[in-house]
Amino acid sequence: IAASQPSTNWHLKENGREHHTSKFSSKELIVRRGQAFVVTFDGVEQPEENITFVAETGPKPSKLTRTQASFGISSTASKDSWSAVLQSTSSNSVSISISSPPNAVIGRYKLGVQSGSSSTISLGTFVLLFNPWSSGDDVFMPNKAECEEYVLEEFGIIFAGNKNYISSFGWNFGQFQGDILDICLSMMDRSLSHRQDPVTDVSHRNDPKYLGRVLSAMVNANDDQGVVLGNWSGNYDGGKSPSSWTGSGEILQSWKKSGFRPVRYGQCWVFAAVLTTVLRCLGIPTRTITNFSSAHDADRNLRVDEFYDASGNHLDRAADSVWNFHVWNESWFSRSDLGPSYSGWQILDATPQEQSEGIFQCGPASRTAIKEGDMELDYDCPFVFAEVNADCMYWNYDTATGKKTLIFSESTTIGQSISTKAVGRDDRVDVTNDYKYEEGSKKERDVFKKARKKLGLEDKFDPTAPTQEEVEQKPDISGEFKVAGPLQLGRDLNLVLVLANLQSDAKTVHANMTAWSTVYTRRPIHEIWKDSMSVTLSPKEEKKFPIKIPYIEYQQQLTTDYTIQVTALCHVEGGIQVLVQRDITLDSPTIDIQVLGEAKVDREVDVEVTFTNPIDTEVTNCLLLVEGSDLLRGLLKIEVPPLKAGDKSSTKFKLTPFETGAKHLVVNFSCDKFANVKTFKMINVVD
Repeated sequence: IAASQPSTNWHLKENGREHHTSKFSSKELIVRRGQAFVVTFDGVEQPEENITFVAETGPKPSKLTRTQASFGISSTASKDSWSAVLQSTSSNSVSISISSPPNAVIGRYKLGVQSGSSSTISLGTFVLLFNPWSSGDDVFMPNKAECEEYVLEEFGIIFAGNKNYISSFGWNFGQFQGDILDICLSMMDRSLSHRQDPVTDVSHRNDPKYLGRVLSAMVNANDDQGVVLGNWSGNYDGGKSPSSWTGSGEILQSWKKSGFRPVRYGQCWVFAAVLTTVLRCLGIPTRTITNFSSAHDADRNLRVDEFYDASGNHLDRAADSVWNFHVWNESWFSRSDLGPSYSGWQILDATPQEQSEGIFQCGPASRTAIKEGDMELDYDCPFVFAEVNADCMYWNYDTATGKKTLIFSESTTIGQSISTKAVGRDDRVDVTNDYKYEEGSKKERDVFKKARKKLGLEDKFDPTAPTQEEVEQKPDISGEFKVAGPLQLGRDLNLVLVLANLQSDAKTVHANMTAWSTVYTRRPIHEIWKDSMSVTLSPKEEKKFPIKIPYIEYQQQLTTDYTIQVTALCHVEGGIQVLVQRDITLDSPTIDIQVLGEAKVDREVDVEVTFTNPIDTEVTNCLLLVEGSDLLRGLLKIEVPPLKAGDKSSTKFKLTPFETGAKHLVVNFSCDKFANVKTFKMINVVD
């Protein structure tokens, strides 16, 4: 082999099938570590006795950094090092089975061969990935259905909305499409750690903990000119609104095409979805997780403070916040650094919220460590623990004097309905119990106390915390906003403020009410409505006050998240103030997808998308965006004619699927009055 320049047959089809890499559409061999692959050399009769194969990766391959391996032909494959075994020979070809160790560095390798002291002949390149199907690998996942979902599935469902109303939308991860693998490999080479010390960086690429952390930094643009630039302002000029994306492919391709300039703009689900694509592509089992009423605790005190002025306006003055929802990732791998009980799902978060070791990166935090309150364990456990467990303090802030008064505090609102997509089905699964013990139980409070103690919060006096006396004050009245009618975009918003006197003497209440449009992080953007009233409640009396906010009043002020926060700050004569609030996510209109006929590989099939304009005015600038892995390449853009009030549009287009199986089409409709109305459809493609 070493004497001549043989032609190499990489057996792409057979190796791809054995290594679960056949979904990559590559001319290059892509295999997984810890498993043998077969290569045939044509034009060779017999391998010489003393030939040596050389596999190497990275800028300065060496045996010391485990980025280079030399190995001869042996009689059996080695379990923990690179090895080659002769498979078969014929009159002019030799087949050899090459195995890599289960902890090999992943990435693109050069394979060469040499005989004695002669120089190395190059045989070509191949890419080595993590192997969740191999029991020796750190990412080994014993359940095969989970491997299919968390590594091979290119479609996902992301949950959003708020705790009262969970909505969802489809996402095309597309990890096997086009040159996504090459983009993921470039991403590793563009990280800060690689730029600072490429040799050490590459030598750590055998470790999913290391890569997960590095890539959580690379997916956001902060620090390193990473993939996506975040924007939570409500104004997305100069880029695309975060809600407009339907898949990771377009984002990753844009990043590469622009010469690796950050793509504008993303919010949490975009960062999480792109990280899912990258990690699944590299072979690390990964999923997106949505946490409702998610705390952003900026000062590590396991408490979020929110401030309201006397009129009931939510003031945007605290570093802390409670988001309607937040999306992060879980990846599956073992934690040799912490011990076996901390292995399994690990939390990674690419959304740039707080710095960790001076960089916007987060995790991996062991989910077990979060549930048990083990704050001291690597990485970033206090921040993640707060996201699902922080206590909430609501303050009245006097803008003139700077004085703040506690209105009330809560310990059970944060971290609700923690959600992910089911394995093999398009359903929601609730994983809240994997993050914490039952809310309000003794065990849950004990874990919270343990976490506070480990963070040193038990012992030191916190001048910003409310006094015990303030916390124990009991309100004289209760209040809540109830929904009266559908919460639909394009319709008037009908609510009822219900106030109840809890005491046996009459109470006079002055209520200041506001409604603001917000982004999903509950950051107020535009005031929509305000009102005030005074009311006397007889002993134990409950009164209802209907509130109507016409579409015409909120339409111009709405953000693309369709979220509104309604607040009533009730000043009770002779008693403490009561804050009543509700976050509302408006339901966007619906679109319908029909596949007209059977979907077959390499055969055209018609698809029809219908949409009815639900509002009383004409909508213009209508655009339909369609994508779906293995159904069409890239993104299909279709301009739709304007639609009068109540009119129905029907748009037909053709698809030519190129793979069999359950595939998903993701559709996004936008017009001048509302953006990013999304839906998806499962299409079963047959031979």
